[in-house]
Amino acid sequence: MASIDTKPVPTLLVVDDDPLALAMISTILRASAYTIFEAHNVHDAILLAQQKKFDLALLDMHMPDMSGLELAQKLEAIDGLPCMFITGASDKELVRQATDFGAVGYIVKPYDVQQIAPAVAAGLARAIDIRRLRQSESDLSNALRAARETSIAVGLLMGKYHVDRDTAFDILRQYSRSHRSKIHDVAEQLLNASELLSQFHALFKEHMPPEKK
Repeated sequence: MASIDTKPVPTLLVVDDDPLALAMISTILRASAYTIFEAHNVHDAILLAQQKKFDLALLDMHMPDMSGLELAQKLEAIDGLPCMFITGASDKELVRQATDFGAVGYIVKPYDVQQIAPAVAAGLARAIDIRRLRQSESDLSNALRAARETSIAVGLLMGKYHVDRDTAFDILRQYSRSHRSKIHDVAEQLLNASELLSQFHALFKEHMPPEKK
């Protein structure tokens, strides 16, 4: 029997100090099969973001203690959480600032109830694209770092044992396989050991009599 491919239900954080507005938006989004967590203030929102993994946050622009944009900056710092904003039609300057920040969408007051779920779906799709892009950039950065460390480690072995590059790389790869380690992990260990030995060399040199330095 073929297994049913079920996608995980997106989890959203909705933040608004207006209880009626918060309840209305949350009810609409729950009816659209999203998992919703509500926060009535910025402090509860930050606490929830520290405890749970969210796919998207919807933030009211105007709240006591902290603006929606300031809250978005804190949520982004916690977990890179993408944000949509709930804003008035007249808040053009705030919309510009939110766009510069990287908002993935808006819900504009007064609400068009029929447009809330489609707007969130579009924002969520944009948020997923952003996360994938960030992950690709991170993977590329890690691959480049690993290649650089491996190349430096090979050069270190060449200089220490007076062998050519191919021989040094083969020995590094052989050691990695025999210890069931990734080659760049072994390279990193070699570089750390070399740096540590250099530090000890400097310390010993400081304690040598002048005629032995």
